[in-house]
Amino acid sequence: MRRTTPVALFLWTAVLALLCGLFTAPAAQAGTAGSARTADSAQTADSAGTAGTGTPAASAQARAGTPGARPYPPRQAMLQNATAGLFLHWGMYTAPKHYDCAEWEKAVTDGGWTPDYWVDQARKLRASYIVLATFHSRLGYARPWPSKIPGTCSTERDILGELIKAAGKKGLKVILYMTDDPKWHNEQGVESLDSAAYSAYKGRDVDLTTRPGFGEFSYENFFEVMANYPKLAGFWIDNDNEYWEQNKLYEQIRELRPDMTLSNNNEDTPIMDMVSHEQKTGMTPPYDQPAAIWTPMPRLTESCYKVPDTGSWWYDGQDRPVSTGLNVGRYIANAGTSIKSLMNLTAMVNGRFPPQQEKFTDLMANYLPPIWESLNGVDGGGYMYGGLQPGAWNDGAYGYVTVSRAQTPSQYVHVTTKPTTGDSVRIRDNGHRVERVTDLRTGKRLRFDQRDGTLTIKGITDWDPYDTVFKIRTAPQRVGVYPTGTVKASEPSLTDGDFTTYSDNKGVLPVSYTLDLGKRRTADHLGINQREWSPTYNRETFGRLEDSARIKDYTVSVSDNGNTWREVKAGVLESARGTRFIDLGDGLRARFIRLDVKTTWAAATVPNYYQKLRIDEIQTGFGHPRGQG
Repeated sequence: MRRTTPVALFLWTAVLALLCGLFTAPAAQAGTAGSARTADSAQTADSAGTAGTGTPAASAQARAGTPGARPYPPRQAMLQNATAGLFLHWGMYTAPKHYDCAEWEKAVTDGGWTPDYWVDQARKLRASYIVLATFHSRLGYARPWPSKIPGTCSTERDILGELIKAAGKKGLKVILYMTDDPKWHNEQGVESLDSAAYSAYKGRDVDLTTRPGFGEFSYENFFEVMANYPKLAGFWIDNDNEYWEQNKLYEQIRELRPDMTLSNNNEDTPIMDMVSHEQKTGMTPPYDQPAAIWTPMPRLTESCYKVPDTGSWWYDGQDRPVSTGLNVGRYIANAGTSIKSLMNLTAMVNGRFPPQQEKFTDLMANYLPPIWESLNGVDGGGYMYGGLQPGAWNDGAYGYVTVSRAQTPSQYVHVTTKPTTGDSVRIRDNGHRVERVTDLRTGKRLRFDQRDGTLTIKGITDWDPYDTVFKIRTAPQRVGVYPTGTVKASEPSLTDGDFTTYSDNKGVLPVSYTLDLGKRRTADHLGINQREWSPTYNRETFGRLEDSARIKDYTVSVSDNGNTWREVKAGVLESARGTRFIDLGDGLRARFIRLDVKTTWAAATVPNYYQKLRIDEIQTGFGHPRGQG
């Protein structure tokens, strides 16, 4: 049998790319680095961003290519616009386990597997893409495509090709999962990797059970797949293999298939388009996965998680329970922080989901459409795109804010946990003057009162069990906040209006930040956007200790000359995501404001975060919008 070398595959792929018009110029990269103006290296690698003003309009402007915006590469368009994806761990060791490749393929076909089922289930979840994890270290390393490269199970039926075609007909994309890890090769008591066959193919000994040997084998499969599936949208990488890195795999993918996206699991690598965070748990409330995520906007970020309450990532023979409230909450929480929800459902051998998971997808098919405008075509509110403050509200209420890209200036308040008492929610307005509040589902107008920096939505009686959504119409410009350029800072990145640059204390505490208002002016409050590069609480992820690198103890002092200071505020700032506020009191006037940070939340036992502080922006307010409706 004549072997196809990687070089030949390169050439074939280049021809295919030219024929399909796939070569497009990558977007220009931009970034600034320096002691006082630091740009995130991951962000500057092909990610979208905006030199935003903190208004809802910044969201739309950033994606329209206005000055200061960082356009994303065309290949990222689908992911940028996606709200969710469907994750499928499905292979030879899906229950009941099969140890022979041909027997597994026969069981799949005889069971009635069809790609249309997965596509239709994905559409119920409003997913834009499907990640197929069959070439998985604990599912037999099966390749659901015909391959000329021996070494693991390869099907005669082109399951991957059928799925790509079926998904494309209904507007979805397919991304292929690729593992780096051979260590589970005999977990089932049988050998999944055929080193002898691959060695014969290569004409030399190659041990697939070693990382270099498996790296070489999987490396060749990347090129075979790229050549054979021009409509495959990308690769989802479950950690890096040294062989791939040494042989510049990702750089070659970029050159040969600039249309393909690359996602990496649990590791933020600049060349990747997206970083995925795996199965975050232990948060309060439990659906608040963003609280455990350490990737700041505007980096493309994904949260992958199991929909069933218990069990493995793949079907183990049981119809496991599904908590509807938990999973709806995760979906809303992720959308409210510009994170993609990659939902893992456990397909059986015939491809179908167990009854309780089908019940959940059926529910979502009816639940999402009435509120879809608040979840798709939006950005997370309370961050670089402006918006009301998300998180903990009054009387135990909790929720998120999304900012519309198309219906500026529209925002959406998602109450995922309703107040324990009363019929109202109170939300920090972040300078957005509210003009109208309606229940998104019913269109009913609600009464509201806005004063002293807080929006109170009143008379709420129709509480949804999972997500009560209010559409908020706001004025185009924020009120009571000095515009960009008015206030200068000792660290210029703090007031430049650009959320892709930030100040870094380099691990030194205490640290001071001085704001110069240019002349003696009113200073009512500070709005602080700390960089969302750490979780909000002490936790451990796969043995890696993590903690909140956010302001804890602080003081605020003011001066008219920059030499003589008086303290006006001391306190503890909560460890939470989104804009945090320090109210300075009515009638305060000064030219200079100094924020002294004494401590941060991270414990000394977590050196990667201890005493470290990064701040995107500090905005100075001189008043608050007022209104009623």
